[in-house]
Amino acid sequence: MTKMIKIAVTGYTGRMGSEAVRLVLNDENYELVGVLGHRHQHQNINEIAEFNTYDVPVYNEIETLFSEENFDVLIELTTPAVGYKHTKMALSHKVAPVVGTTGFTPEQIEELQSLAITNQTGGLIAPNFAVGAVLMMKFARMAAKYFPDVEITELHHDRKLDAPSGTAVKTAEMIAEVRPEHYQGNVDEEETMPGARGANYEGMRIHSVRLPGLIAHQEVLFGASGQGLTIRHDSYDRASFMSGVKLGVDHVVVNPGLVYGLDNILD
Repeated sequence: MTKMIKIAVTGYTGRMGSEAVRLVLNDENYELVGVLGHRHQHQNINEIAEFNTYDVPVYNEIETLFSEENFDVLIELTTPAVGYKHTKMALSHKVAPVVGTTGFTPEQIEELQSLAITNQTGGLIAPNFAVGAVLMMKFARMAAKYFPDVEITELHHDRKLDAPSGTAVKTAEMIAEVRPEHYQGNVDEEETMPGARGANYEGMRIHSVRLPGLIAHQEVLFGASGQGLTIRHDSYDRASFMSGVKLGVDHVVVNPGLVYGLDNILD
């Protein structure tokens, strides 16, 4: 018999958080023990019409959630300002975090990875949970061996807080593993408007678009003499991220150590 995985979800009324709640409630191997929302007055998720047949307490403070509930996995889907605190607290309690919050610094990620090793606890920080987006990043890394001139454009909804997106940064990091750093464009080019050429990551340019109506989209454009290659992924609905969240949950409960990037747990 498969052991039931007990899960708590942060940011439960957000667009990603509510999808994660549905995922957990609808999976026969998962049990939702609690949710966290700092700015909401619910006492139980059964106060929400969609979830009125469930009995799951709502917590306003992360400390109370950890003191009153025993669980295996924390699905963290809030903001960079509190996501780091939540992730660190989970690892300190030997609860495996599955983190979709982006904007962590490399130093913060290293600290969390060290804490996971010390406490022999699993964890995952994923800039993007859409499997198609992860494949896009993998394909971009493959292409960069042959097309070293590349620019990244990421497009997101206008409520996103960080720019560039975690997906774009992760893509650039993966490309940089196989691409020598070099300057792209005319050496004498001049930005007549600051920022016109986008952010610079080891000579690659990253451009961020924020518009209402978008969800999460990214294209990686490669150029070479006489040819071009574009690799693009589009998420049209946040449900697209849930397959990756499930992969993450199932991974972290049996594999100690915190992993950065869903690509590292895909076969």
